[in-house]
Amino acid sequence: MGSRKLLFFVTEDWYFCSHRLPLGVAARAAGYDVVVVTRVREHGERITAAGLRLIPFEMSRRSANPLAELGVLWRLWRVYRTERPDIVHHVSLKPVLYGSLVAKLAGMRAIVNAMAGLGILFSSDSSKARLLRPLVKTVFRLLLGDRRELLILQNQDNVAEMTEAGIVPAERIRLVRGAGVDLAEFAVQPEPSGVPRILLVARMLWDKGVGDFVAAARLLHERGVVAECVLVGEPDVANPAAIPLQQLRAWHAEGVVRWLGRREDVAALYAGCHIACLPSFYGEGIPKSLLEAAASGRAIVTTDAPGCREVVQHEGNGLLVPVRDPAALADAFARLVSDAELRQRMGRVSRERAEQEFALALSVQQTLDVYTELLPG
Repeated sequence: MGSRKLLFFVTEDWYFCSHRLPLGVAARAAGYDVVVVTRVREHGERITAAGLRLIPFEMSRRSANPLAELGVLWRLWRVYRTERPDIVHHVSLKPVLYGSLVAKLAGMRAIVNAMAGLGILFSSDSSKARLLRPLVKTVFRLLLGDRRELLILQNQDNVAEMTEAGIVPAERIRLVRGAGVDLAEFAVQPEPSGVPRILLVARMLWDKGVGDFVAAARLLHERGVVAECVLVGEPDVANPAAIPLQQLRAWHAEGVVRWLGRREDVAALYAGCHIACLPSFYGEGIPKSLLEAAASGRAIVTTDAPGCREVVQHEGNGLLVPVRDPAALADAFARLVSDAELRQRMGRVSRERAEQEFALALSVQQTLDVYTELLPG
């Protein structure tokens, strides 16, 4: 029997490279012919260099134009009918909704839908989100959960939300706790000397708690706590919660935080920090930045929110604080800044958790097992 074809449908090439490229490479090594359908900007060559076939596919995450979206569905149907994959893997909300519909119409016999958290639509209190949420849940009920498909979720909170609301039957859900982390790339280094550095790595979105981080940094300064607060990442312009560049530059100019922009040397940045932070209220799956911080052996401050609390055990490998609470965030920072022994103990627990629960090899194998479950023999 020839190789089976696996088709990934993902919105952005950068996201595929960041979160799914090792899975694609492992699937190819397992005998799959792997095709990636995504919007291509800067990472196309990296995908093809890994031995995966790339089909550029233009779409907007924010478009609400019905004619344009019908055009997306038509083009996607043509891709599926031309490629005729044995199994399709859709990642994030729009590919899950559009891909599931098209896959059914095109007669696909094995469908994997992966939600990296339930995202802004489920976590936001905006009027638009409140309006769309019931509609999306109804569409989920219609599209997801039949015998030819499985839904991958990353944390128990999301599993409970989907099952208790009757959106997807529990027997059609598989838990894979994040994209995993490369334990060799994010190796443990001793804490550097000098002023304690607190590092937030994320897309620069309000929903990632970046504004709360800046407010907490101001509180530290007002209290006379000596620490360097650093932001790493760039705005995601396709996201309505993107922080304007002028705001990031103003914070940097103010001196309360340093904004480094997009960086490729994230492992070195974690090695050069003392405390990792992600005060998100975004609707996370398992935040990749927290996995990288844990593998790097750093104490973590994050919010007591879905996804974040899967990585951090309060008083174990870090501290959990309420969402949207800069004062509590500042209190947690101050405690860890003043107690190197506590930081280092928490850092050791972080690394142990990364090795035991969040290793890249574990995540990849669990996902390959989902493929095998849908395509036995």
